[in-house]
Amino acid sequence: MTVSNAEIAAVLEEIADILELEAANPFRIRAYRNAARTLQAFAPDIASLLASGKALPKLPGIGEDLAGKIGEIASTGSCALLQRLRGEVPTGLRELLKVSGLGPRRVGRLWHELGIQTPAELHRAARSGQIRQLHGFGEGSEEKLLQSVELLLHTPQRWLLARVAPIAERLLTDLREVPGVIEVATAGSLRRCRDTVGDLDILVSARRGSPVIQRLTGDAQVASVLAAGTTRASVRLHSGLQVDLRLLSPQSWGAGLLYLTGSKAHNIALRRMAQERGLKISEYGLYRGKQRIAGDSEASIYQALGLPWIAPELREARGEIEAAQAGSLPHLVELGDLRGDLHAHTRASDGRNSLEEMALAAQAAGLEYLAITDHSRHLAITHGLDADGLARQIDEIDALNERLSGITLLKGIEVDILEDGSLDLPDSILARLDLVVGAVHSAFTLTKEQQTRRLLRALEHPHFSILAHPSGRLLGERPPINCDFSALIAAARERGCALELNAQPERLDLDDLHCREARDQGVPIAISSDAHSTLEFAGLRFGIGQARRGWLEARDVLNTRPLGAVRRLLKP
Repeated sequence: MTVSNAEIAAVLEEIADILELEAANPFRIRAYRNAARTLQAFAPDIASLLASGKALPKLPGIGEDLAGKIGEIASTGSCALLQRLRGEVPTGLRELLKVSGLGPRRVGRLWHELGIQTPAELHRAARSGQIRQLHGFGEGSEEKLLQSVELLLHTPQRWLLARVAPIAERLLTDLREVPGVIEVATAGSLRRCRDTVGDLDILVSARRGSPVIQRLTGDAQVASVLAAGTTRASVRLHSGLQVDLRLLSPQSWGAGLLYLTGSKAHNIALRRMAQERGLKISEYGLYRGKQRIAGDSEASIYQALGLPWIAPELREARGEIEAAQAGSLPHLVELGDLRGDLHAHTRASDGRNSLEEMALAAQAAGLEYLAITDHSRHLAITHGLDADGLARQIDEIDALNERLSGITLLKGIEVDILEDGSLDLPDSILARLDLVVGAVHSAFTLTKEQQTRRLLRALEHPHFSILAHPSGRLLGERPPINCDFSALIAAARERGCALELNAQPERLDLDDLHCREARDQGVPIAISSDAHSTLEFAGLRFGIGQARRGWLEARDVLNTRPLGAVRRLLKP
C-alpha cells in the first residue's frame, strides 16, 4: 500500500514542529510547512507517481533537497531527518503541541525554562502557578492553558476530516484490488462528513477466503495490530490514527453500512420505528421474527420502514426522519453546483501564486468566476494591501480580465474587522470593489456583548458583502468567538449580506448548525476555498460536506448562481 499525500505532509509538519521546538532557522521551518500545505492540496498521488518511475512534478517552494525527502517519505513512510530529530527531543513534547494555545515556540520555552515535557506536567505546573512566572505568559494565559490541557487529558483525540479522507481513499483503493473483494466503503463520522473524525471505519464485502484482513494488517503504515480475526481487524497507523475494518456478507452489506455509519441517535430512531412495526433491525439486516426482509442495501431498509433513503450527512437525529416522512428532505448541494469561489489569495498578500495562475487553476477546477480577496494591511503577518496597493491590483485585474476567456476575476479584499467594528480600509477604495469580505483576525477574547456589537457594526458598513469564517475557530487550536450568532444571522438577513462557509480543513466555519440556522432565515452562504495556492481549490469538497450537514441546497449557496446574479447580490 502506498503512502498518501496527507501522510507525507504530516511527516513534513512534524519536522517543522521539532525544528521550531529547537529554535532552528525560521526560513527552514517555513519551507517545510509550506511544502506540507502544498502536498495536502496536491491531487495526484505522489507515491504512485514516483513508484511508476515519474519525477516529482515542479511544485511551488519545493527544491531539490525537499523533493529528495518527499521521495524518501513516499517510499518508506518516514525519513532519516525525522528519526534523528525525534531523538533530539522528549517524546511528550509532541503531545504538548496538541494543547490549544501552545505552538512549538511556546512549548520550547516551557521545556527549556521549566522542564515541562508532557501534558500531565503542564497540568501540574499550571495548577501550582508556575506558568505565570514566565515572561509573556501571565495569569490569564496560565488559566487558559489549564483549561486546554484538562480538555486534552479528558478528550479522546480527533482528526481533521481532510487529514483522514485521503488516508481512507488510499486504503479503499488498495483494498479494492484484493482478490475476492466485492465492495468497500467508509462508514462512521467520516462518511457523515463531520469536521473531525475519531477513528476510521472501513467496511468490506468479499467472497469467502479473501485475504483482505491480512492485506490491512500487513500494510507498511501499520504501527501495531490491535486485533485481527476472521471478520474484523483493528490497527493503529504510524500517524496514530486507528483503523477498524469489518468484513460483511453481501446480503448484510446495506444493514452493516447503515448501522456503522450512524449516528447513534439516528440508529436509535430507526430501531424505534422498526419496533413499532414488529420488526428488529441490526447490523445484519431488518428482520420479522427470524426472516430477513431487507439488508442488502441501505435503501431497502429505509424503504421497509416507509422512508426514502437519507443522505449520510443528515443522519444526526435533527429532524431528518420527520422530513423524510413528510417528503421534505432537502435536495442537498453538490460540488458540481458551484460556479465560482468568492475567497482566494495571491502572492500580493500571503498566497503563493499570481493572479493569472489562480485564475487558470480556478478555471481548471470547473469554476466560472473567482474573487481575489487578498488581506488588508492591518494583519501584518500577511504583508497585506493598503489602499494604494489595492488600487494597483484593481487595475491589474481589469487588464487581466480583458485577456482571460472562460473565467472572470472579481475584485475583492479580505479586510480586517477592527476591534470597534470599523473596517481596515477607507470607503473610497472599498467602493471600487465587486465585493468586500470582512474577517476577524484579532481580539478573539472580547466578551459576548463586545464581539456581537463589533460584528453587527461591521455588517452595517455600506460596502460589506460577506462575513468570512464567522466564528473564527481553528479546530483543535482555537475555540469560536463568543458571539450572539442568532443576532448576527438576523442582521445579515436585514442587510442583505452573506455568511461564509470557509472550506479550509482547520476552519470549516460556519459549522453545520449555524449553516442550517442561516438557511432557515434566508441568509445566503458562500462556500469558499480561502485558497492560498493553485492547489487548494480541491478543498472545496470539504466545504460541500459541511454544507450538506447544514441541510443546504444549491439555492441556499451564493456561489451556485451565475456571475450576473452574484454581482447583483454582492452589492447590498
